[in-house]
Amino acid sequence: MGTILAQTILDSAATLLQDTGYARWLAPEMLGYLNEGQREAVLVKPSAYVVVGPLVTVAGTKQTLPDDAIALIDVTRNMGTDGATPGRVIRAIGRQLLDNINPNWHAATVSATTKHFVHNALVPKVWYAYPPQPAADRGQVEVAYSASPPDVAAAGDPITLDDAYAPALGYYVLYRAYNRDAEYAGNAQEAARYYSLFMGLLGAKKAGEAELAPAQATAPRDPMNPGSDK
Repeated sequence: MGTILAQTILDSAATLLQDTGYARWLAPEMLGYLNEGQREAVLVKPSAYVVVGPLVTVAGTKQTLPDDAIALIDVTRNMGTDGATPGRVIRAIGRQLLDNINPNWHAATVSATTKHFVHNALVPKVWYAYPPQPAADRGQVEVAYSASPPDVAAAGDPITLDDAYAPALGYYVLYRAYNRDAEYAGNAQEAARYYSLFMGLLGAKKAGEAELAPAQATAPRDPMNPGSDK
């Protein structure tokens, strides 16, 4: 959650549009543009709005993220059957490796403690737990996932995304405002320019995060070898 009020961003955009009285572009319309911008920012850069918390598993291996999720980022640790007891870490593993080691892993002995998870980025809201979860007394796990940001309800409320995204959201509001009147001379070009600035800021932030990201261990681990996943 940010601290910058939506009104601050909208007023700045209205000044550049020379419409500080919100006569041509009404205030509710502009707020709608800002909310659209938040959602598009997350689609372009999933880490723009991340939810981290416990997830109640279902029986078996196939697990699904909550309705507000866009894509899985990580499954980090077990949280016990109550969702509040931190436990064993959960490691990502490639499906092909697990399939090769045990083609019947979906029917393996069940356990409330998850050791590994399998995820395919092309199916972003589904992941698989190993070993399978039991039918009763299932464990909960901590997940991190990209989610659709809640709309800003009123201009006097802070933006949902972090304050670092305020400039990009301002550019998006300007893009939508000019695009609405794209039939007028120069407006289509202005719309394209502001959308390019919006995308450019998101790209720059993504590059900056990549520079700061810690190195991730990539050595595959054998889930059937107890010594490989202590």
